[in-house]
Amino acid sequence: MRSAPPILALLLLAACGEETARVASTPPEPVVRYQPPLRRTPPPQAHIQQLPGVDGVIGAETGALVRLFGAPRLDVWEGDARKLQFAGAPCVLDVFLYPPAAGQPPRATYVEARRATDAREVDRTQCIAALRKR
Repeated sequence: MRSAPPILALLLLAACGEETARVASTPPEPVVRYQPPLRRTPPPQAHIQQLPGVDGVIGAETGALVRLFGAPRLDVWEGDARKLQFAGAPCVLDVFLYPPAAGQPPRATYVEARRATDAREVDRTQCIAALRKR
């Protein structure tokens, strides 16, 4: 009977140890990361290219450009800006469209032209005229 008190004491200590372990293991605090508030600012005013010979292209919306040159070879969106690329044997014409104000459809504001063979810059007005004839 002398061995009963030490065994009883061990059982009581073991039970206390389990209970203590359960209480001590609490889930970790969730990590909260700071996210700055989104600022809704209007897009910057697009710079509109002013060149002779680009009439009918500069200021045009996508539908008008497709009617003028046909289906674009490339149509790329980047944010609210758009790039349409029209190509023919004589040249490649890149038309960049930006919205004139927030919520409005993008309009052509700038054009670049280059040769289809070696990508050297060519006269924009001649390229526009050549692609209109197709």
